[in-house]
Amino acid sequence: MGFFCIGKITSTHGIRGTVKVFPTTDDVKRFELLKEVIFDLNGKKETFTVNKVAYQKNMVLLTVKEIDDINVAEKYRGASILIPDDKALPLEENEYYTRDLYDMEVYTTDGVHLGKIDDIFFTAANDVYVVKRDDKPKNDILIPAIKECIIDVNVKENKMTVKLLEGMM
Repeated sequence: MGFFCIGKITSTHGIRGTVKVFPTTDDVKRFELLKEVIFDLNGKKETFTVNKVAYQKNMVLLTVKEIDDINVAEKYRGASILIPDDKALPLEENEYYTRDLYDMEVYTTDGVHLGKIDDIFFTAANDVYVVKRDDKPKNDILIPAIKECIIDVNVKENKMTVKLLEGMM
């Protein structure tokens, strides 16, 4: 069974064991749909029952049933918040999970192989895919995740087809 990371514990909030979570999911309200979450700290996974979800600026305040003390909560600072794959929100048409894009083969509309997606930058405007080139390893290509550039994403075939705009190479 696989997992999705939907956030990272950054600190505690108050004295009753609430943790502050930096969300790594597109839909921050998805925390409200969860009955359980998994804290993953250095590979050690523990399941907790969600008691309360609140929001503060860009953070999620998460209270779990099993932790009611700041000193216990502090031990989970830096932990990832995971959910099992089967608890992920369903995808709409032309949507895909970011994790499925890493190492995806990237081709131009002319069939030229550019390389593999090595990294993804998340910006306010749009994501940017970093394509590590086979032929020129020190010259990565940055491709904005916009419909003018991303022509097709086929997760099953691990293939992305792109249209490069002027100056991208």
